[in-house]
Amino acid sequence: MRILFTSVALCGHFYPLVPLAWTFRGLGHEVLVAVADDFVPEVLRAGLPSVSCGPAADFAGFAAEGATDALEARRYGNGRVFGRNAARNLPGLLSIVDSWRPDLVLSERAEAAGPVAASVHGVPSVELQWGIPLLGEYRAAAEDELGPHLARLGVPAVPRPATVLNPWPPSMRQAHAVTQRRMRNVPYDGQARVPGWVWQPKSRPRVCLTLGTVLPRLGLDGMSEIVIPMLHALARLGVEVVVAVEDAVAAGWPPLPAVVTHVGRMPLSHVLRACDVVIHHGGQGTALTALGAGKPQLVLPVFDDQLDNAAAVVAAGAGLRLPPGEVDPGTVADRCAELLGQQAFRHAAAGIAAEIETQPSLAAVAGDLTALAEAARRPNAA
Repeated sequence: MRILFTSVALCGHFYPLVPLAWTFRGLGHEVLVAVADDFVPEVLRAGLPSVSCGPAADFAGFAAEGATDALEARRYGNGRVFGRNAARNLPGLLSIVDSWRPDLVLSERAEAAGPVAASVHGVPSVELQWGIPLLGEYRAAAEDELGPHLARLGVPAVPRPATVLNPWPPSMRQAHAVTQRRMRNVPYDGQARVPGWVWQPKSRPRVCLTLGTVLPRLGLDGMSEIVIPMLHALARLGVEVVVAVEDAVAAGWPPLPAVVTHVGRMPLSHVLRACDVVIHHGGQGTALTALGAGKPQLVLPVFDDQLDNAAAVVAAGAGLRLPPGEVDPGTVADRCAELLGQQAFRHAAAGIAAEIETQPSLAAVAGDLTALAEAARRPNAA
């Protein structure tokens, strides 16, 4: 069976697909990942076959500051950026689906061209939902951007998927996601070597600060204004700090306080298990990896799903959050001290980790999806 994966050209969107793509390959299926031309090397580094479906991605205007304070409007604006890229990639994806003839198209939720191409060629599509919220603004914006293409193809709207995969544990989901297909979260860390210190005993609490993969690429990390003073504020807690960030970003930093013992690109699935608290931006990958490791977290969300992800962590009792306007070094240090000092956060995070362990394996999910694809093509076979 042939499975076509599609993704926006951002690591935070593509990485959740990688373990499932590996699973399909391990079960003997053919896999192909279609992405914008400039992102093909990232897919190849993940050990997956890839093909370009359009020109280099254009994220101009994404997470634009100052345009509006309304959350829905900002989400719609970000959805238009993704929709614009989908419109650029749609001709290439139509050609790929027509020539390669996949049995199933599996797309992460922000990539709208894959479902359209699948519908045109009568192929079932599946969506991977990352993040807690519905993000209906993304679909509305994609339909506006793709409108002329949809009209020409005779497709009334961006097609709904045959099923939606969701790696969030059921206890943390919003109402719209209650019936979505459960799936165990399996982190993919990209190309990052596991450091030997993660297995060594530590003499003091260890805090991990990470910025994820999206914010640094978009230039929204605010390091010089916030992150460096934050590290100095954390130093007064008597903790050890590790900073997981792209090596190229870290190379431009001024000298760091002595409390920072490790900095650079790190495999979070290993590193977080060796830490006591995680401070991060609220992306799904980091939040679920921290929850899977049973670690309390302080979430500093910036936009879109990060805000709801942070709220879900707080509601589960597994951490705290600070809204964008309240993030200052001293407050971050105070909240971190609270997480370190109260066992309730650790107990709640451990409970979520146990729930994640009970989620269906990727092999089980892949088996269900291949059965779905087989059922969809039986009428044609007859």
